[in-house]
Amino acid sequence: MSDAAPFREAEFLPVDLDVQRDGDGTIRLKSRVPLEVGDANLPRAIAARALTMGEKSAVAWRGADGEWVHLRYDVLKREIDAATQWLIDNVPRGRTMILMAGNGRAAAVLTVAAWGAGVILCPVGPAYGLAGGELLRLRHVFAKTDPVIVYADPHPALAAAVEAVAGPDVTILAPDPSLYTREAVALEDVLATAPTDAVAASIEAIDPDAVASYMLTSGSTGLPKLVEISLANFAANSAQGLMSIGRAAGWGDMMLDWLPWHHAAGAGLLRATLLNGGTIYVDGGKPMPGLFEESLRNMREIPVAYVNNVPLGYAMLVDAMEQDPVLRATYFSKLRLMLYGGAGLPQHVHDRLQQMAVAETGHRIHMTTGYGMTESVSGCMTIHFPTDKVGIGLPAPGLEVKLVRHDDRYEVRLRGPNVMRGYLDEPAKTAEAFDDEGYYRTGDLAVFHDDAQPGAGLAFAGRLAEEFKLSNGTWVYGGQLREALLKALAPHVAELVLCDDNRDYLGVLAWAKPDAPDDLLDLVAEQLRVFNAGQRGGSATVKRVALFDRPPNPGANEMSDKGTINRRAVLDNRPGDLERLYAAEPGDGVRAV
Repeated sequence: MSDAAPFREAEFLPVDLDVQRDGDGTIRLKSRVPLEVGDANLPRAIAARALTMGEKSAVAWRGADGEWVHLRYDVLKREIDAATQWLIDNVPRGRTMILMAGNGRAAAVLTVAAWGAGVILCPVGPAYGLAGGELLRLRHVFAKTDPVIVYADPHPALAAAVEAVAGPDVTILAPDPSLYTREAVALEDVLATAPTDAVAASIEAIDPDAVASYMLTSGSTGLPKLVEISLANFAANSAQGLMSIGRAAGWGDMMLDWLPWHHAAGAGLLRATLLNGGTIYVDGGKPMPGLFEESLRNMREIPVAYVNNVPLGYAMLVDAMEQDPVLRATYFSKLRLMLYGGAGLPQHVHDRLQQMAVAETGHRIHMTTGYGMTESVSGCMTIHFPTDKVGIGLPAPGLEVKLVRHDDRYEVRLRGPNVMRGYLDEPAKTAEAFDDEGYYRTGDLAVFHDDAQPGAGLAFAGRLAEEFKLSNGTWVYGGQLREALLKALAPHVAELVLCDDNRDYLGVLAWAKPDAPDDLLDLVAEQLRVFNAGQRGGSATVKRVALFDRPPNPGANEMSDKGTINRRAVLDNRPGDLERLYAAEPGDGVRAV
């Protein structure tokens, strides 16, 4: 890749950074560019936009015949108004609706309708109801939110889970009521409701600072926490994204995305698209074996200017594009911005993408991050300046970043109008989440790309929760080491987890890519020997490696809906794999390094 290749049609927010240094080594960062928030009454703002869009497609998804089905803006507004009226008539203001829906018509309509009716929305991934067993996570969410109504996509297992968990006083809303043994309200009946003046009155009565949604954390360290988010929080975060990357993203154009709307990043993309009058094509795939082929099919067909993905998705994409010139040509034909979130992007994946972009178009494609979390609504730090370095960028307008010294790195803390008010009915956890100055403790670690030039941005340097000690007391910096190992074990290893707390040495359990050679285990062991030669100390030296024979199980919380690995859940769910890795003598499927 040539550094001389210009970025393609990139429009950058100027870097105007305020940097303050405290005597204890703490550094505070914020943009001097003021945050400009539009109408925080999002149902009113989305309705106003829909009126100007008319018959333009708002949301599209593939129907049973594989062809795209379009929901026009005029129809979307009509159905939102109908659902809002029905909720006004049937659900007390300030009570909760649980929404268990995949991306599509029901999720788009009911999300905006709930806000308009003053009903608190709690989006829950359908996987919570499809996991089987005791449904502990789903029961936890119902107990916390005390919902009056629940919507669930049509699936027999999901229907059974809802009936098992929802009390008799909870109204069930369903596209197919016949799946239930008790009475359920048909979604089509709700969408046929005739709206009255009560809809506009309800929307005007909205308090943007009141709780509008409970968004679930990943639950990677236990049962999920429920984050209290207001429309003002949502609006501030949408404005941060628009100011930082919005012109390049072109949310008023076509979007193709798989990120689930019941998670922070996907929900943010839905809001941004509807607020800006764009069309979002729902990608029914995701970066997982057996599902990514659908994403590739869609990317061959729908060229877009902006792509939002997780690092694993980009890693799988570069492998596919190297073998598929048609995919590569379509993918880069309009592209001017790629965003990654959910985890740090390996530098080698970034570089391979840029090499392809330059070969295909003669330009580099601006690549940014959406660094953030559910507690900050979504991404609130971005790379809004030209660079080829992977990182987490700089704070968006309105955000204050506090960097607290932690060894040779900094713990990242956030404060701003997009940051949550707290966790539902968790006063102790809420208090623990904030420091004495009101900054949210992310638990993430970062370093400057250049200590002398803060404007060059920050780089991700691990998570406190992913760092663990070996039995000799030395720390393993899990985030940094995992990224380095993925690079060293490319191109045949798809994912890995580091093992394990209080063991005598460091081990790795890895997943192979589908096209991996038969002698992969021996090949990986040799790659690790080369890797170890460049390391210092046992905390970065791998002594054993084994391959998983079972893919990550989202239903067991091993992988999130965003495609990120939950290390602790993987190890807790697979004691047999862990024990064979650390057996006195390496057995089948294990190699000493």
